[in-house]
Amino acid sequence: MSELNLPSLGTRQNVREQVAEALRASLVAGEMRPGVVYSAPALAERFGISPTPVREAMLDLAKEGLVTAVRNKGFRVTELSDRDLDEITEVRALIEVPTVARIAASPEGAEELRPLAEAIVTAAERRDILGYIEADHTFHLELLALAGNAHLVGVVRELRHRSRLYGVPSLAERGELLPSAREHLQLLDFVTGGDVQAAETLMLHHLRHVRGIWAVPRENSEAC
Repeated sequence: MSELNLPSLGTRQNVREQVAEALRASLVAGEMRPGVVYSAPALAERFGISPTPVREAMLDLAKEGLVTAVRNKGFRVTELSDRDLDEITEVRALIEVPTVARIAASPEGAEELRPLAEAIVTAAERRDILGYIEADHTFHLELLALAGNAHLVGVVRELRHRSRLYGVPSLAERGELLPSAREHLQLLDFVTGGDVQAAETLMLHHLRHVRGIWAVPRENSEAC
């Protein structure tokens, strides 16, 4: 198995939830590669726990469509085609662009998201991949939450989970995450300033921009 940057597990959540969260982060960051089969015992050894909660966590991820079970071997990371990613981008645009525009028309509470937008930039400057993805994820969902529709936020959360940012590590290595990171501050400026048209235009541009870093390498191999 290739090296994975899996976080240590604490005691705040049950182990199954912690493992699912850690594996989901690795999937979103593109550290767990599409087409590769990962065994629960091998992952459990990395975590220093028994295989049972890892299997349970992987089954949770399978329900989300992130992995598929491979009999007697483990779980294969689901591969997404360019068409899949284009369709996800289209659906997100249909939801997020008008929602952000609506929030800009009544931006109460939006300024409170500035620390999150700044955290995205800081993570990009430090080339902190997981930090960048976590802050980006939280910022977008909390921004959408200002519209007051929890179901809308849930749909976008699932779509974001399905579209892994495989290109982020290489962009971070080249120091090219900053332009995307700074778009969050600019978007927040438009929203808090009540500039509906500018917020709508930038949100659409941002989604198209991040689609460019959703690269899906074709690796069909078994990790362990």
